[in-house]
Amino acid sequence: MKINLSKSNASTAIFVLLAAIIVLVAGALYWSGASGTAQETGEDAHRDALAHADGEHHGEAAAEKHGHANQHDDGEHHPKPEAASKGPHGGRMFTQDKLALEVNMAEAAGEARFQAWLFNDGKALAPDAAKLTLQLARPDGDVENISFVPQDGSLSSSVVIAEPHVFDAKFQLQYGGQKLLAAFSQEEGKIELNEAQVAASGVKLESAGPARVKTAITLPGEIRFNEDKTAHVVPRLAGVVEQVAVNLGQQVKQGQLLAVVASTGLAEQRSELLAAQKRFTFARTAYEREKKLWEEKISAEQDYQQARQVMNEAEIALQNARQKLNVLGTGAGSGNALNRYEIRAPFSGLITEKHIALGEAVAAEASIFTISDLSTVWAEIIVPAKDLNLVRLGEKVQISATAFESRASGSISYVGALLGEQTRTAKARVTLANPDMAWRPGLFVNVEVVASDVEVAVAVPPQAIQTLDDKQVLFVRIADGFMVQPVSTGRADSKQVEIVKGLKAGARYAAEGSFVLKSELGKSSAEHAH
Repeated sequence: MKINLSKSNASTAIFVLLAAIIVLVAGALYWSGASGTAQETGEDAHRDALAHADGEHHGEAAAEKHGHANQHDDGEHHPKPEAASKGPHGGRMFTQDKLALEVNMAEAAGEARFQAWLFNDGKALAPDAAKLTLQLARPDGDVENISFVPQDGSLSSSVVIAEPHVFDAKFQLQYGGQKLLAAFSQEEGKIELNEAQVAASGVKLESAGPARVKTAITLPGEIRFNEDKTAHVVPRLAGVVEQVAVNLGQQVKQGQLLAVVASTGLAEQRSELLAAQKRFTFARTAYEREKKLWEEKISAEQDYQQARQVMNEAEIALQNARQKLNVLGTGAGSGNALNRYEIRAPFSGLITEKHIALGEAVAAEASIFTISDLSTVWAEIIVPAKDLNLVRLGEKVQISATAFESRASGSISYVGALLGEQTRTAKARVTLANPDMAWRPGLFVNVEVVASDVEVAVAVPPQAIQTLDDKQVLFVRIADGFMVQPVSTGRADSKQVEIVKGLKAGARYAAEGSFVLKSELGKSSAEHAH
C-alpha cells in the first residue's frame, strides 16, 4: 500500500490550525466572562471598603465623579462618598485590613463638626490611643489642616467646619502600628455649569472689592408752607368791601392792590390828620409872630414861650395822626376819598386763601387773604426719639415724593427740642427750594437722612444676595460651576451691601441673575430627593 505523505501532512496541518483557533476563541469568551464578574465583585467590595493603602485603582459608578484622585500619599484613587458603606452611626465607613474608620459631619447649634468612630475587626476602639488628622482643600485653593480630640467615646474635629461645605477631604488615621488613609469629596450646595451655560443663563460675574456705603434712615414727612414767607392779610379797619382786585390762586407782586374797603374809622383818622396839620400850621404862625415881637421888645417873653409850647403840642399831635395812618399802610388820602382803604400785598406770592367778597362787611381782625411765597417750602419731618441723634442741623438729606417720581436735596434747618406727649416724636424741618412749584403743601414725602458714609473692604450689590434656609448667601464662581457661600452682611444702602464675613476681596460671584442659580439649585435638590 502506497501512502501519499504530502496530502496527509497538509490535511493534518489544516486540522491542527482549526483546532487552535477554536481553543483561542473559547478561551477568550471564558476569560471575558470571568473578567466581568471580577469587576463587579471588585466594585461591591469597594463599596464596603473604600480606603486601601495597596495602591489599587478602585472602580466607581458611572454617575459619580471622583475628581483629582484626592492626591493621596499612597497613590490610591479613592471613589466618591456614595460608594462608601454606612457605619453603625450613619456615617461613611472606611476600612483597611481589620482597621475601620467611620466619619460623619454633624451640625449642632448652627455649627458643623466632623465626628469619627474607630473599629478593629468590627469592635469599637477607644479613641484616646488614636491620632486622626483631616486635610480640607477648598475650591479657592485654601487648605485647612484639622486635628481631632476625644469626646464621649468618639473623636471630634477641633474646629468648626465652615460653610460652604464644598471641599476635598483627606483623613489619616494612625492607631498603634496600623495606618488608614481615606478621602472623599463634599459638594453640598454646588451647581455645575460650564462657561457656555453660564453665558446662556444671563448670569453676570463681578469681583468682590471695596465700595463706599452710605447708611441712611428714612423718615416720613409732609410738605408745608414756609411760614416765614406766609402772611394772613387782615384789613386792620372794619368796613365794607368796595372792590376785590385778585382771585384765589393768583400770583401777585409786592405792593399790588388786593382789595378796597370803605371804612368810617379811616375817614375819622384822616380827618384827625388834616385837623392836626391845620392846628400845627396856625400854631407855628403864632409862634413866629410872638418870637418876632419878643425880639423887638414889644411883647413879653411869657407870650413867646407860651406860643412855642402850643406849637410843640400841635406838632406832636400831627406826628401821632400820621403814625396811625402809617400803621394802616395808607396816607392822608384825597378830600373826596377819606374813607377809601386800599389793601396791598405785603410781598410777592400766591393767593392761597381768599375770604372776601364785594359788598361784604369785614371786621378789623378778619383774615381776608393768605399769601405764601412758594419759591421755598418746608418739609416737616416726624422724628422718633431713637433717631434724634442722627438728625442734626445742617445735615444733608434726600427727599422723595410718595405720589410721583420726584427727588430733591436739602438740609435740615430746624430740629425740635421737645417730644410730643402722645406721639413721643419730635419735629424737624428741611427748607426746600421749589422753583418749579412741584412741591405742593400737603404732599407726603419720605426724607432720607444719611447716618454714615464709610469705605468698606468688601461690598456687593443687593440683588446678588439670596436667602436659603433663612441664611443670606452668594453664589461664588468655582472651576466647574458655582457654590453657595453663606455671608454675614453689615451696612447697606440702595447700591451696595457690606459683606462682613464669608467673602474675600477679589472673589468672583454672581452679581446679576443669582435668582437663576437659586432656582437651579432648588431643581437639583428636588431631583436628588427623588
